Parts: sequence; structure tokens; C-alpha cells
Amino acid sequence: MKPDTDLINRLLDVIEYDIVPKTRAGVTAGNKLFGAAILRKSDLSLVIAETNNELENPLWHGEMHALKRFYEMDKASRPDTRDCIFLSTHEPCSLCLSAITWTGFDNFFYLFSHEDSRDSFAIPHDLKILKEIFRLEPGGYAAENAFWKSYSVPALARELPASERGRAAARISKLAEIYAGLSDAYQKSKAENDIPLN
Repeated sequence: MKPDTDLINRLLDVIEYDIVPKTRAGVTAGNKLFGAAILRKSDLSLVIAETNNELENPLWHGEMHALKRFYEMDKASRPDTRDCIFLSTHEPCSLCLSAITWTGFDNFFYLFSHEDSRDSFAIPHDLKILKEIFRLEPGGYAAENAFWKSYSVPALARELPASERGRAAARISKLAEIYAGLSDAYQKSKAENDIPLN
């Protein structure tokens, strides 16, 4: 994919202004900090944004909860997944990778990698599950396959023209700081919740 400043800025806007507020409330309640959104490809308008809701159901990861809400929309107004962009704050785990596949998206974009989830946010389960169940090393799944192609937002931002690269890097750094704060709040409260893999 050719780096596109407008697309990258829009994805970062959605994370900052649509997902982060929901995530802040979710973390305050005791949920993890993962979130997701679905946008129309045609005009990049937001269809839905959601965050992790594992306190209600351990399957409601940010991506799964967004898909749940997406399929609760009236079918007449719900866009076809092939006409949408799937955005995840964190690289999807094996559960969410499968859900994105089963629901027919041909793409997904993510801000933080599996390694970031493990190393920066102290949530190692994605990589542990990939290793223990699927025997995959970090990054071992097919990032481009017959179903979809995945894109790291920071990697795309690094390919922008020099005049735009610095602004994108600054926005990503700001989001990393926001998520570091959310992570600290989650880590301090997680012992009080009953999420199986916290």
C-alpha cells in the first residue's frame, strides 16, 4: 500500500478521539486497553468504535466487541465489510484475527504490535497463545494472505514524505504516552477483576 497522509491522519484521529475516550472509561471499570473501529473506505467516515469489554464476556476483546456492535446495527444501514477498513489499536490476537477473517474484511490496520502489547503494556497473552497453540513466533502469521492484508500504522507513517513523517511520528508518540497511562491504570486494578487472562 502506498503511504497516504490523509488515511494515516484519519486513523490516528479515530484512535485519539473515538476509541481512547471509550477505552479510558473501560479501563476505569477494569477492562484492558484494546480498542477497535470500523470505517467506510469510500469517505473514511466512522461506522463504529468500541473498546475491550472483557468484564462482561472474556471474548469481548476490543475487536470482538466492535464486531458485536457492528452486527447489532440495522442490516439496511450496515455497510458490507468489503467496503470497510478495520482499525485496531493493537495488533489483533488469534481470536480477533479469526473474527476479522470470518466477517469478511479484506484488511486491518493496527497501531501497536504484539510485541508492544507484551513489552510496553505487560499483556503477553497474544504472543503466548500464538506460540503455545499455533507454534508461531512473533510475527509468524501471514500478514498478507488470501483473506486480508494487514498494515502497521507506524510502518506506513515511516514511509511518508519527509515533510509529513515528523508530524505522524509525533502523533504516534502522543498516542503511545496516552496508552502508557491507560496501561498503568489497568495494571494497578487488574487483580480486582475476574478476567481469565489478565
